[in-house]
Amino acid sequence: MAERADIAVVGGGIVGCLIARHITARAPTTSVVILERETAGSGASRYSAGLHCPRGATERLRRMARYSQDYYDELTDLDPRLPIHPTPLSVVASPATAPRLARTYLDTARLTPDRRPTEGPLGIRLPHDSRVFRCEGAQHADVYALVQALARDLRHRVTFREGVEVVRVEPSDTDIDADADIDADDRTRSRDGVTLRLRTGETLTARQAVLAPGPWLAEPAWRDLVAPLAARVKKIIALHLDRPPAAGDRALVFEDDDAFLLPLRHRGHWLFSYTCREWDTDPGTAARGLTPRNTAEARACLRQYLPRLAERTLSGRAFCDAYSTTGQPEVRALDPHGRIVFAGAAGGSGYRLAPAIASAAVDLLRLPVHRPRPAPNQGSHS
Repeated sequence: MAERADIAVVGGGIVGCLIARHITARAPTTSVVILERETAGSGASRYSAGLHCPRGATERLRRMARYSQDYYDELTDLDPRLPIHPTPLSVVASPATAPRLARTYLDTARLTPDRRPTEGPLGIRLPHDSRVFRCEGAQHADVYALVQALARDLRHRVTFREGVEVVRVEPSDTDIDADADIDADDRTRSRDGVTLRLRTGETLTARQAVLAPGPWLAEPAWRDLVAPLAARVKKIIALHLDRPPAAGDRALVFEDDDAFLLPLRHRGHWLFSYTCREWDTDPGTAARGLTPRNTAEARACLRQYLPRLAERTLSGRAFCDAYSTTGQPEVRALDPHGRIVFAGAAGGSGYRLAPAIASAAVDLLRLPVHRPRPAPNQGSHS
């Protein structure tokens, strides 16, 4: 017999878990199944640098960044033990780029000119004409640990199917709970649901499904569905600098190079992320580690700021993410009836924008409204 659920979420990373959290917050009686072929957070979330910077190149991205920042603040207010940590941050820009920062960063960033240091953390040396600005509102998370915490909290409200691969996603006819308070039009539309066939040999039927596959766009189960998005997969590279961060060390964003230097205090080293230009990468291949090309490119970028340390950098991380054609996340229905929703293509900002992506995806769902039946003797009184 096929398993049934109101909503199936494919992908158990930070985006998938926050989609489930948004669903249960809006409609607590909705049945949700999260399908993850590994364990929750084991994909792109495990490799994420986890830096949240209050910025966005477009008005939509700035709205998403603001929503996500507020959401993460609320999460840490509810549970201060979560691995989300305020991070002092400075933005480094050239004289040509500096005037544009006010249009890119949120007003909550409160950018203020800072005295240009002659030597920063790790002995970093900035170009002589650099402009440096202090930025408020930045934070850093251990994203894998955060996903584990979110999953732990969700397990009493949603069903996790870990180690279960989806091999086919297709429209289907599903039965609708007769007790669900759904209007007639929605009931008619919802009869066309989604069938998800699993490698275990089981079948899951759902009213709607959300695909949050991260960089796994080419999976046969949904490759044809996501093809019209024209999204591509690009490699993401970061070097690990084996120097312990000191108290008070600030993260640095190099605006002109689209790179950043981040103190990872929970791991005891620094991380340097630069913009890799290697496109159409297979996630399985990317996860095998750094290539000579990756190492050479990353060191060339790092050498501008840390020439001596760049040559002694021996480790790092390599993975990838999906990028849309617009440079902004894709959240849209993939079929005319809105049965299958895609959420992703965040372009390396999956953690930073995950709450806003999740909220936008749930906006596209027809969540069932279950109202309790009146108890006996609770009718109206004249």
